[in-house]
Amino acid sequence: MDGSTRRAKIDDVARLAGVSTKTVSRVLNNEPNVREATRARVRAAAKALNYMPDFSARSLAGQKSYLIAMFYDTASQAYLSQFQAGALVQCGEYGYHLIVERCDVSSPGAGQRVAGIAARLRVDGVILLPPLSNHSEVVQKVAASDVPFVQIVPADVSVAACYLNMDDARAADELTTYLIGLGHRRIGHIKGHPAHGASVQRYQGYCAALARAGIALDALLVNEGLFDIRSGEKAGRELLEGAHPPTAIFAANDDMAAGAINAARGLGLDVPTDLSIVGFDDSQIASVTYPPLTTVRQPIEDMARGSVDLLIEAIKENGGTRAGKPRFRHFGFDLVERGSAAPLRKP
Repeated sequence: MDGSTRRAKIDDVARLAGVSTKTVSRVLNNEPNVREATRARVRAAAKALNYMPDFSARSLAGQKSYLIAMFYDTASQAYLSQFQAGALVQCGEYGYHLIVERCDVSSPGAGQRVAGIAARLRVDGVILLPPLSNHSEVVQKVAASDVPFVQIVPADVSVAACYLNMDDARAADELTTYLIGLGHRRIGHIKGHPAHGASVQRYQGYCAALARAGIALDALLVNEGLFDIRSGEKAGRELLEGAHPPTAIFAANDDMAAGAINAARGLGLDVPTDLSIVGFDDSQIASVTYPPLTTVRQPIEDMARGSVDLLIEAIKENGGTRAGKPRFRHFGFDLVERGSAAPLRKP
């Protein structure tokens, strides 16, 4: 067959691989009960022929759109890009396309907007990133539409059929405890966006670590950011210009930690000699700040791939509805030590 004159069809793949068209379809849809040798042979044939599935035909045949929609708002750009990268890769493994849509969580009718877009596009599944995954109206509207959906680190899982999470509170506790172990007692905290459940959990972890160490919580050492560099810089400057500034700052994500480093430099402070700063997520910015950030590594791309896995399982088992057994996955974390934190300098 001359690939330049005719687009390869599923029959061509089946013929080259020496299997039935049904087997080709099962392999390309990543369905179970196909021998690994056969699966490898079909994929090799599809690659050799540059075979591209006809999504419109597949949709008509199976009443599926082969589309997954991911909705977000006010996410850190670093977090969003990593999550999107992981979701794209995993969607491709199942022969699905990913659609990414922003929805303003503070706008009236946010839930109806999300559900409306999902309905118009006839998506087979929905991924809700925080803060949408914590917005009751959004969650309820999507649940009412009966399309399978997965919530990413939701604060409330009472409605969730599929969700994945990480223990943000314990991770924040460990990170704060790490700073205490370096001799710091005046530890500032820049909270994340108030609409994100993770912001609350990370603040709770910070408070728990202080309490366990016998350090009184000082409200003057807590400020609020919005998970972006600018808000981190503003919040950091306000903390450092206080009458009794912190010797260390724990920012609830890496973007805000980078902003706090900028604030410290603007005030003539050296990081980490004069001030230790730590972040959260281990996003791309953590390794390019100067000094590189000590942070909590959240497996963002793994979580993205896991969210797609959960959706595909629900779609295959429930025939495209959200009915069925609840599914969830829990992810761990790691404390990554770099150059932005150091033992408290003695006066």
